[in-house]
Amino acid sequence: MTVAPTMRAERFYADTKKVVLEDIPIPEPGPGEVLVKVAFCGICHSDLSLLNGTFPAQTPVVTQGHEASGTIAKLGPDVTGWAEGDRVVVAAGRPCLRCPNCRRGDGSNCLRIQLMAFAYDGAWAEYTVAQAAGLTRVPDNVPLEQAAILADAVSTPFGAVVRTGKVAVGESVGVWGVGGVGTHIVQLARLVGAVPVIALDINPAVLDRALEIGADYAFDTRDGALQDKIAEVTGGRKLDVAFDAVGLKVTFEQALESLTSGGRLVGVGMSAESPTVGPTAMFGLSRKQALGHLGYQNVDIETLAKLVSAGRLDLSRSISEIIALEDIHAGIEKLERQEGNPIRILVQPG
Repeated sequence: MTVAPTMRAERFYADTKKVVLEDIPIPEPGPGEVLVKVAFCGICHSDLSLLNGTFPAQTPVVTQGHEASGTIAKLGPDVTGWAEGDRVVVAAGRPCLRCPNCRRGDGSNCLRIQLMAFAYDGAWAEYTVAQAAGLTRVPDNVPLEQAAILADAVSTPFGAVVRTGKVAVGESVGVWGVGGVGTHIVQLARLVGAVPVIALDINPAVLDRALEIGADYAFDTRDGALQDKIAEVTGGRKLDVAFDAVGLKVTFEQALESLTSGGRLVGVGMSAESPTVGPTAMFGLSRKQALGHLGYQNVDIETLAKLVSAGRLDLSRSISEIIALEDIHAGIEKLERQEGNPIRILVQPG
């Protein structure tokens, strides 16, 4: 396949914190890599975290975007098992291959994981380079726009629910913040058998939507009787697992307060704020656990693709809007302002 020598890409400059659309050379895939023609790429809150400085820049200039689907445009040397035209999801990170865990073959627990769009160029561009070993094949009946968000907006919640939170059938679950990540935590908690699943937010429209996509109850976090309501719908026990998909001091502490003895708080949302667990005596007596969560394992994307393909997981409402790459500034602003309460806004570079 012949491709033009340059491509359109969004570039983030760390020194000025400016987002610039540029024409840059189309990258060449190296050994074990492929060139992917990007179909869709999500706009994620962690992308905004680089823009506002919550995440420190790791390179002077980088192409953002880490939730990408597309088709293989070119194979690099030594790539087997893939062909041009294959529909794929690109992993949102890659192991360093040099740390102690990588050296012993445990790349999924890399100590210096490199994150796409932070440590190396991402997919707010017409093409992106990816490791062939990190690709996931997209079933023919799964739309590429839904496949794109499997690379973070759905797989990170899957990792939080299944791996970090270890939610079991029949456990009670609360989800603070029901936006792009929280919506999928609600759906996946219900899918694995949690009951009841409680959505918690400050936006009435978001709470109504949470009920439509599978929450059993939806409560306003500003309600003075919130803890009583949580206790009422859980038979007086309160929550086995609480997910904080916001990451603010107030949401973290409220979620922790809502746990039953021995319950788990899983922190998924991120901010610069610093919550407290309160007196260590009470924290110890209650045997509560506070667990940090980031990302997923690559096999999780394949699992989720199977669930979507089989009709077990419905992501049809998760794509709030699709915008052109030239409109990336407007897409970023819409997510910052939460205009229209988006679950996921996608960029379509082509």
